[in-house]
Amino acid sequence: MRKVDMTLVVLCFDEEGAIPVFYEGAVKACASLSRQFEIIFVNDGSTDNTLNILKNLAKQDSRVRLISFSRNFGKEAAIFAGLQAARGDYIVTLDADGQDPPSLIPDMLETVASGEYDCAGTRRVNRSGEPPVRSFFARRFYALMKKITEIEVVDGARDFRLMNRKYLEAVLELREQNRFSKGIFPWVGFKTKWFEYENIERTKGKTKWSFWKLFLYSLDGIIAFSSKPLAVASVFGIIIFMVSLVLIAFIVIRRIIWGDPVDGWASTVCIILFCSGIQLFTTGILGQYVAKIYTEVKHRPHYIIKETA
Repeated sequence: MRKVDMTLVVLCFDEEGAIPVFYEGAVKACASLSRQFEIIFVNDGSTDNTLNILKNLAKQDSRVRLISFSRNFGKEAAIFAGLQAARGDYIVTLDADGQDPPSLIPDMLETVASGEYDCAGTRRVNRSGEPPVRSFFARRFYALMKKITEIEVVDGARDFRLMNRKYLEAVLELREQNRFSKGIFPWVGFKTKWFEYENIERTKGKTKWSFWKLFLYSLDGIIAFSSKPLAVASVFGIIIFMVSLVLIAFIVIRRIIWGDPVDGWASTVCIILFCSGIQLFTTGILGQYVAKIYTEVKHRPHYIIKETA
C-alpha cells in the first residue's frame, strides 16, 4: 500500500453532471502540491449515473477510490464513512457539486502543515443565489446555536475543511448515531483557521436540500448539542400558566359585573386549551429527545457499503 500524504473525501448524491468538472479541478489543485494524494468518492445511494462515472474514474486513476452505499444514508453518514477510510496525514472533506472550490486546498494545507493550526475551515461570506427566506432562516439558526450551545458554530460554515490526523482521530471518537458535523467539528476543540469566499453556484444539477430537510437538519443540530429546549418548555409552561390566571380572573370579574348568558363555557374552554397546549408543546420537545435516545440505543450501523473500488 503506497504512502498517502493527503486524502480528499468527496460526497456524492446524484452528481453525474458535476463529477467530471470537480475531478479535473481537484486533481489540478492537488497535483500542484507535490504530495501523494488520494480521492475517496462516497456515493450516497445515487439514483442517476453517478456510480458508473465513479467506477470509470477508479479504473482510470489509481488515486481514486470509491465507497458506494446500499441506499441513501444521508450526508452525515457519508462524511463519517469517508473519514474512517481516509489514509492520509491530512484529510479534506468537500462536496462534488462545485460549491466547495478545490483551489483553496493548497492554502489550507499550508496553514495546517505549518503546525500552528489543526484544521482549516471554510465559510461563505454571502448567500447570493439562495432564496431570501432560506437565507434568513439559516442566519437565524446560526445565531440561535451560538446562544443555546457551548460550541462556536460559525455563520456560513461549510463542511469543506482540511484537518490533520490528530484532529481526524478526535472526530472519529464521537460515534453517535445522530451526527451533526457542523457541531462535532468545533466540539472536539483544537485550533481552526477560517477561509472566507464568495458563494459559488452549483456546477450542475439542483440542490437536494429542501427547506423542510434543512429545518429537520437544524433541529437535529439543536437537540444534539443543547438541552436548553427542555428548559424552554418549562419556562413556556410557567408563562402560559400565569396568562391563564389573568384570563380566569377576567372571566370571573366579567361574570360578576356583567353576567354571562352561558354559564361555564368560557372558563372550561380556557382550561382545556391551557392544559392541552402545555402538554402538547412540552411532550413534543421531550419526544424529540426520547426519539434521539431510541435511535442511539439500537446501535445500528451508520451506513452499509454495497461495493467499493
